[in-house]
Amino acid sequence: MKCARFRALACGVLMKRARFRALALACGALACGALAAPPGSAAPPGSAAPAAHAKAVAAPAAGRVLVTKLEGAVTPVMADALVSALRHADREGYDALVIEIDTPGGLESSMRDMVRALLASRVPVIAWVTPSGGRAASAGVFVTIASDVAAMSPGTNIGAATPISMQGPMDSTLARKVTNDAAAFARTIATQRGRNADWAERAVREAVAIDEREAVKLGVVDFIAATLPELLAESDGRTWRRGDDAHVLHLKGAATETYDPGFMQRLLAMIADPNIAYILLMLGFYGILFELQNPGAVLPGVVGGISLILAFLALSTMPVNTAGVALIALAIVFFVAELKVASHGLLAAGGILAMLLGSLILFRGSAFHVSWGVAIGVALATALFFLGLMAIGLRARRRPVVTGMAGLMGLRGTALERLAPDGRVGVRGEVWNAVGESEIEAGDEIEVIGGERLVLRVRRPSKGRSS
Repeated sequence: MKCARFRALACGVLMKRARFRALALACGALACGALAAPPGSAAPPGSAAPAAHAKAVAAPAAGRVLVTKLEGAVTPVMADALVSALRHADREGYDALVIEIDTPGGLESSMRDMVRALLASRVPVIAWVTPSGGRAASAGVFVTIASDVAAMSPGTNIGAATPISMQGPMDSTLARKVTNDAAAFARTIATQRGRNADWAERAVREAVAIDEREAVKLGVVDFIAATLPELLAESDGRTWRRGDDAHVLHLKGAATETYDPGFMQRLLAMIADPNIAYILLMLGFYGILFELQNPGAVLPGVVGGISLILAFLALSTMPVNTAGVALIALAIVFFVAELKVASHGLLAAGGILAMLLGSLILFRGSAFHVSWGVAIGVALATALFFLGLMAIGLRARRRPVVTGMAGLMGLRGTALERLAPDGRVGVRGEVWNAVGESEIEAGDEIEVIGGERLVLRVRRPSKGRSS
């Protein structure tokens, strides 16, 4: 009986194991069939999760576009910002880089650095002259036509790329050489990007400028776009080339991200403005000057030193006219001399004139200049400050002397002992040796009428000031 029961139990266990294996094989077959099914095929009932997975695999990944702004004059700071944005877009795998351009032009060397970076970029670049009222003038023309796709917002313009010298007027031979070089460069870039090379050359030789509609009509830019989504939609499907390789942009509905430059670039972008650099330069001059006039004040020297270093950092990115710096320094010398020399205001007037002239010619070129408001405001503030110091000095000279032997003249005191004629007197809480004009008894009131070598000459009081 026990053997029969044991055999029955063993058979039951074996049957359960067999059923479990059969169930496992069936599940495995079902899973393999779901994985092997082609995308879009109907899924068996009860298999909603595999169908959702198939849809996720079939959907294309959304593109990403990096956006950066190039505003203001073309300087080494702007060139570094563009190169940094291109490197970031390439490193992070963005599908394109959009550069929003609004510039009056700037340095040719910085422009050529930017064009070289655009031509060698492994990421397609879309140049967008924006916002309305913006422009791509002078060096901005080269940057725009060097991009893979070029667009403009309504109400913008492009052109006027004739080179000018920041060292002063050029003779005819030098002017022809510079213009021919720039015209050839513009034609080369336009030809490489498939744009209107004839107009690009005219923009250099004849300084022509056009609005956005004429730019599209002449083939200078590709299209007009008022918004960023419209820009990406119009760029979608366009071809861009690097060498013999052609690629197609897929940007419609792409996600956009704004490029955030590093701290140093943000600092340079903030101070690399002619007005900011000028104000920092003036603060540096004043701070150092006041520290030298009042050693130990510390704060003026610290502020002046930091401002001066930041000013030199900003000025290194701009074409500075040394004559302008010299005139500003001369103006400060005139103001300081006015405090020490009785020139009846002539030195102060010369300082105001020198500062105004130096401020206006501090930078070379039309793209860099100190605004009239800032120049006049700083000159007037400086003049008022030094004239105020001069007025305080004149008032101080008119006040009666209150120190030294001269400050004791006319004061009254008390004879501490009998003066016959020598003795001691008390004046203003101090004990002095004194010589009287006549004998004076102890306790009598005296008046100081002179003194020599710490010995006072006194007499009996007359009407006047007392101690």
